[in-house]
Amino acid sequence: MKAMIIREFGAADVFESADILKPTVSAGNVLVRLAATSVNTIDMMIREMGEALPFSPKAPAVLGMDFAGTIEAVGEGVTEFNVGDEIYGCAGGLGDLPGTLAQYMLADAKLIARKPKNLSMREAAALPLVGITAYEGLTRAGIAEGKSVLIHGGAGGVGHVAVQLAKHFGANVFATGAEGTQAELIEKLGAKAINFKTETVADYVAKHTDGAGFDVILDTVGGANLTNSIEAAKLNGQIATTLSFIELDLSMVHMKGLSLHVVFMLIPMMHNIGREVHGNILAELANIVEAGALVPVVDEQRFSLEQVTAAHQHLASGKAIGKVVIDIN
Repeated sequence: MKAMIIREFGAADVFESADILKPTVSAGNVLVRLAATSVNTIDMMIREMGEALPFSPKAPAVLGMDFAGTIEAVGEGVTEFNVGDEIYGCAGGLGDLPGTLAQYMLADAKLIARKPKNLSMREAAALPLVGITAYEGLTRAGIAEGKSVLIHGGAGGVGHVAVQLAKHFGANVFATGAEGTQAELIEKLGAKAINFKTETVADYVAKHTDGAGFDVILDTVGGANLTNSIEAAKLNGQIATTLSFIELDLSMVHMKGLSLHVVFMLIPMMHNIGREVHGNILAELANIVEAGALVPVVDEQRFSLEQVTAAHQHLASGKAIGKVVIDIN
């Protein structure tokens, strides 16, 4: 089968076309004919850093995590899926899990779900990693009807999904973004946009919560921005973040009685523990999509499998609006 492989880790131009063996279905897995995959920040990190990351595959490797496609064969022990089912998931591209930058892949049946019927393959391929991350972050932080929710980076990959999910759960949703395209997308998705470049945390906490702070904060920016989340949280509030690689004084976390949740959605894939949770979340996301409450935003620029280098460069440029998707077949 045709695939894009890397023989060494580095810049976006390390990908090369190759003919490799088509996988044979095995117990617990399904063989998928891939239609599309999407590029995530973590894909670029693995491509750049390689074995400096504990979850990186060994070169030569096929990268790529998210996908949508059609089941071609079902392995022993798999009872909930059939040949011909259209599915989606985040199931490869790290450790010993083969990636999605190929015509076919083996996928653990625990990591997949049936594709939402009202999404194209391209749209479905954009959703798994960011959808699972947003869902886990909001639910672990106690999202509920009527709560005030602040999403940092509301126009980003995880953020734009989180805005829609928070609205679906009945929350009052606010999201930070830059003026212009980002703010327009946030408002279109049903949240109140906050211009983080011109409004201080104190200003928007006073404006939108009468100074009390937000009940739930999902920080998709993380790092140094966690100090803003801590400042914006109400007493006994909940913060979930997707990035916590930082040394931080937690004094105000203590003084405000905050709970901090770190979301690292790759853990089930890395350790083969609790993978069925991802499949269950994907099935629930499909229900939400089919109910009309969630639509992933896909960047308008199209890329073929052979153009994976350009796709990585486009995401890295910061010019993409929504998820960058690669067409496989």
